[in-house]
Amino acid sequence: MDTVTSGNIVDTMHSYQLTGTEHVCNSGIFGMQQVQRILVMLFCVGISTFITVGDARSQVRQFPQGEFPLTDYKQSSVAMGEILSGGPPRDGIPAIDDPKYSSVGAAREWLRGQEPVIAVQQGDKARAYPLQILMYHEIVNDMFGKEALAVTFCPLCNASIVFKRTVPTPDDSRTAIDMAVSSSERVLDFGTTGRLRNSDLIMYDRQTESWWQQFTGVGIIGEYTGVALERVNSQIISFQAFADAFPEGEVLSRDTGYARPYGNNPYRGYDAIDNNPFLYDGVIDPRLPAMERVLSLGEKGKTHLVPLSKLIDSPILNLTINSTPVVVLAATAAASALDDSTIADSRQVPSAAAFDARLNDRTLTFLLQDGHVVDSQTRSRWNPFGRSISGELKGMQLSQVDQGVHFAFAWLAFDPDARIVTSETMR
Repeated sequence: MDTVTSGNIVDTMHSYQLTGTEHVCNSGIFGMQQVQRILVMLFCVGISTFITVGDARSQVRQFPQGEFPLTDYKQSSVAMGEILSGGPPRDGIPAIDDPKYSSVGAAREWLRGQEPVIAVQQGDKARAYPLQILMYHEIVNDMFGKEALAVTFCPLCNASIVFKRTVPTPDDSRTAIDMAVSSSERVLDFGTTGRLRNSDLIMYDRQTESWWQQFTGVGIIGEYTGVALERVNSQIISFQAFADAFPEGEVLSRDTGYARPYGNNPYRGYDAIDNNPFLYDGVIDPRLPAMERVLSLGEKGKTHLVPLSKLIDSPILNLTINSTPVVVLAATAAASALDDSTIADSRQVPSAAAFDARLNDRTLTFLLQDGHVVDSQTRSRWNPFGRSISGELKGMQLSQVDQGVHFAFAWLAFDPDARIVTSETMR
């Protein structure tokens, strides 16, 4: 093993009982320093191990057929050397397959207003998935109405992405669940491989054991190599902002079937702006700090990234992206899930989303007036979800056009040609 020099690693420790085939382990709350090699202490679930980048690469070359016996490794779109072991084995970080929900009022007993949630809308209904729960599961296999969804979160990339978990499939391989969802699609169930690429979660589907890159939603190994899952719009928002917009909404419950220290952050200090990412030895794009949060707009090849640090002083941006008038709304904030050892006590970061500023036959421009988002044309008020809540345009909804908020290093690793929206662009 290579010699590794480390700074302060363990600040505090806590332990908890794991269920099923797992065992009791210590889960660390750790600090980090820039060193010659990245020393990683992975304690998330089922395993505690020290591992270096070099060690991880040597491990991944030996794909354990017993762990993924159905995976067709001959079909692959990525170099195997790019895939690293994250520490835990297959499903060592367990997905939630039978999610339960509580009301907004009931969730207030354990979820504080400033805590971040992934908000997903389906028509007039909405669900909130607290990051304090996703931190320990990373995937929720859900049915929202008739829509089969995979709600995913990779802490190392700060990537919260929601996908439809359906793919086209031949009729002879479809199940009763498939038939209930669609007449021509197959429903997949996702789990965690325990592997990373560009520091990002690699998922697998239980039907074919194909491997999927969470950041892109594209199959990278196995039968579904090259197949892309369809994204579903979502936002990272504070629980309070979600509750204000959707008082009748549903909140993912802590009743997951697993004993986890929900509310604690096992990656304390990870999102410090001067840190480097875990298990990533690629080139850091010099245009932005690796851990800068960015809002991505546009399509690959024409993507623009808005650094969230630029939104602190200018929370409303009226931009033109790829010839489309766009408004970026960041007038609210939520606690970082990756700062303090207790998520609720973490510093606040902007909650940003972007919307097509065109409504019917006119283009709106927006500003902040007395703490409220209004459009210049009618002075109607708008909430963080792009919906007008008072005034002439009350009830009107803008179309969300962003691809989420992620760490800059991750987006630029997968899309190095993305353009950065600068202060000059914002004027």
